Amino acid sequence: MSIAAALYIVATPIGNLADLSPRAVDVLRGADVIAAEDTRHSRVLFNQYAIHTHCIALHEHNEAQVLDGLIERLRTRESVVLISDAGTPLISDPGYRLVQAAQRAGIRVIPVPGPSALIAALSVSGLPSDRFIFEGFLPAKSVARRQVLERLAHEPRTLIFYESPHRITESLRDMAAVFGDGRRAVLARELTKLYETVLNDTLQGLYERVQADANQQKGEMVLLVHGAETQAIDASGLMAILEPLIDTLPLKQAVALAVKISGVNKNRVYETALKIKGLRPGSQD
Repeated sequence: MSIAAALYIVATPIGNLADLSPRAVDVLRGADVIAAEDTRHSRVLFNQYAIHTHCIALHEHNEAQVLDGLIERLRTRESVVLISDAGTPLISDPGYRLVQAAQRAGIRVIPVPGPSALIAALSVSGLPSDRFIFEGFLPAKSVARRQVLERLAHEPRTLIFYESPHRITESLRDMAAVFGDGRRAVLARELTKLYETVLNDTLQGLYERVQADANQQKGEMVLLVHGAETQAIDASGLMAILEPLIDTLPLKQAVALAVKISGVNKNRVYETALKIKGLRPGSQD
């Protein structure tokens, strides 16, 4: 069956092929052309549902080159479907330039909703879901990654990230250092697939579990972190926590324990500890 001329943004399964909606199947079968992030990857889905629509590649390296041709197809009343490798298109995937160009050309853009890894992960995380922010992938380098995390340290909403397997331990380590070892977090891995796991722990606990288990360093990953407490501890409250600790423990141990107790950013706790000790940054304990 044919479908109306428009640009369709179609969500596809993130793992389990049975999650493709009947409406999505009809649109994929009835379109004039499908723009897929990786045509070879999508062929598995197409074979499962007997989808024989003409398919072209649209990915981050060629979007600018194929955009004009797709807009011309739409202008001549063809129907175009955009899909990504998995999940809802445009979420950390290419395609927004195509949507913008279609809108500028007065072409209707129609969503066909379905699976989304970040929403699926949030729904089973047990973390507050009434307000959240999605940050996509963090920078690959630790210095840049920590700079981003520092800007998010006091964000009260649940934080959601995508992360690659070969960086998961380093990212968890940096998050524990910036957000505090005791901040609650969830690692949702391989959602809807055979080896699906959802680990709920502190950031330090997750770091230790993932580092010790090579299986938890494989597959597609969503990392969720509880937002900062809205009732932030003021300077006097932080000092009240630190003073007895500093009297009985080495500075580094006192700071680490205060971070766990207060949930306050480690750098802020350390600076307050130095003030209490009457030291300047760089002084030796």
